[in-house]
Amino acid sequence: MRELVDVMKALSDPGRVKVLKMLEAREMCACEIIGLLGLAQPTVSRHLKVLVDAGLIKGRKVGSWVHYRLALNSGSGSPYAQAMLAALPGWLENDPEVKAMRQAMAQENNHLTPLKLAAPQDCCDPVAANP
Repeated sequence: MRELVDVMKALSDPGRVKVLKMLEAREMCACEIIGLLGLAQPTVSRHLKVLVDAGLIKGRKVGSWVHYRLALNSGSGSPYAQAMLAALPGWLENDPEVKAMRQAMAQENNHLTPLKLAAPQDCCDPVAANP
């Protein structure tokens, strides 16, 4: 029962649902998520921790940054998290906030080639972040 409650609590915050909708498109660095949400770094970090603890997302450390992705078919974790992630593509497709967020992501991505998308972003690059 605890696993189900944890997943439902994780999904009860609009900011966390927005993070899931962002990560539906691609893996993202924490700094990108912070920029798109427009929330303070500690707030976004708490949201990310709740989503990780619920088994909805996974993070991987790249230098001093963490890149997050959906925990789809992770083989471990909560079956409730997997069920929610399987349903995610149908959620909020016509929601104005989700549409605006996707437009912001598209504008950001328009400046990135596939090669640049695969590489760490400037904010994640220790040299670029600390000139």
